[in-house]
Amino acid sequence: MGKTPAVPPADRYLVPGLLRGLELLQLFTAEEPRHSQAALAARLGVTRSAIFRIVYTLTQQGFLLHDPATRLYSLGPAVLRLGDGFLAARAVLEVALPVLERLRDETGWSAHLAVREARDVLYLLRLPTRRGQASIVHVGSRLPAEATAMGRVLLADLPEAALMDLYRDAPSRRAGGSLAALARRARADRASGLVEHLGSFEAGVASLAAPLRDGSERVIAAINVTASLAEAGAPARRDAVRQALVEAAAEISRSLGAPAPVRSPPAAPTAARRGRSASG
Repeated sequence: MGKTPAVPPADRYLVPGLLRGLELLQLFTAEEPRHSQAALAARLGVTRSAIFRIVYTLTQQGFLLHDPATRLYSLGPAVLRLGDGFLAARAVLEVALPVLERLRDETGWSAHLAVREARDVLYLLRLPTRRGQASIVHVGSRLPAEATAMGRVLLADLPEAALMDLYRDAPSRRAGGSLAALARRARADRASGLVEHLGSFEAGVASLAAPLRDGSERVIAAINVTASLAEAGAPARRDAVRQALVEAAAEISRSLGAPAPVRSPPAAPTAARRGRSASG
């Protein structure tokens, strides 16, 4: 007992101690909601000193609760918070899907939903038009947040200090140049409420993006619509699409608990012209 689990060469980046902790949490089920330290050690095949350290860490972090009377452990509130986060993400997708389908059909532009993970945007929904416009983006795609329309919408909700910390050690990833320039652009994006890109590394693509808010008015995701620059047409045509996007974002946000009316952006969003911008 107490041996480190064998890790296949392909999984050399896995952390054995973390794996042990995750394996331990999975031992708590509806049928077996409570365990003693001795039982956990036996189930995992580790020593009592090893199980003590694992259980102590998980208890200190709120993932386990200890009952002194029975000396048994059960799952703690931190596990519930993780579950709430998972359910919240599912709720966003379930609420947004029919609205984005309608937005795509009404505008003729492809529609997407993404969230921010560190300096990236992660695509969770993609609803292409029936014309099947070629795109490098698919569900699960990651693109640099500072270079995409949806990413800029998401970054704009960060406090300036948090934005600076996020990009301070990543000069090569800052499409906006200096940290000061990045902060200025975020302030402009926040004031506008919309970001528009005309041309990108996905060549010839127009993109309009808007934020989704929850009950605390925090931006939790972003949606956008994209089309070829030829299909995007004149500014008047984009104005109609922009209004449809704003209404869709407001409808989804209200369904997620955001107070009505959700802040509406002015007619002219922050725009990025051809060149170094991304279409996401």
